[in-house]
Amino acid sequence: MTHKRTRPGSRGLVLVFTGNGKGKTTAAFGTVLRAVAYGHRCLVVQFIKEPGQSKDQEALKRLPDVDVHAMGRGFVGIMDDSLPREEHIAAARQALDFVREKMLSCEYRLIALDEVNVALSLKLLSTDAVLELLKARPMDVSLILTGRGAPAEIIERADTVTEMTEIKHAFQAGIPALEGVDF
Repeated sequence: MTHKRTRPGSRGLVLVFTGNGKGKTTAAFGTVLRAVAYGHRCLVVQFIKEPGQSKDQEALKRLPDVDVHAMGRGFVGIMDDSLPREEHIAAARQALDFVREKMLSCEYRLIALDEVNVALSLKLLSTDAVLELLKARPMDVSLILTGRGAPAEIIERADTVTEMTEIKHAFQAGIPALEGVDF
């Protein structure tokens, strides 16, 4: 069911930041920053990262009118992940349910679903479940979906899609990730 409630002069958008290049989360957080400057309340829900896993969380929490919820359980199936896959699936589903509840509460103008496309590509969530969320979106709420590998159905449904393309990366030249720039 699509909600028709709107604020005067407002219409929300569905934006997707995807691709193999850097900058998807940064673009989403830049959009959050812009929305805050206009006095809009924003919500950021991280689908893979867990609380305390990134400095981004700390920075966003310093902004007025931004709520940040890192609801993931960390990287899935790589590095030091020893959690059962079921825990990652449960966390992703809980995050999606949380987004739906907050979206329908109409207290936020912008909601960023950080790394939700990764949760989809890892099969932690179904594409149909995310499409249902998009269909239920109140008309004046904007959603941002980030992460590599956005499914074609999500891209088709979005109003704006930006693909970050990696041309060159310092890591390929043996330069380690730089604090404050890469993480």
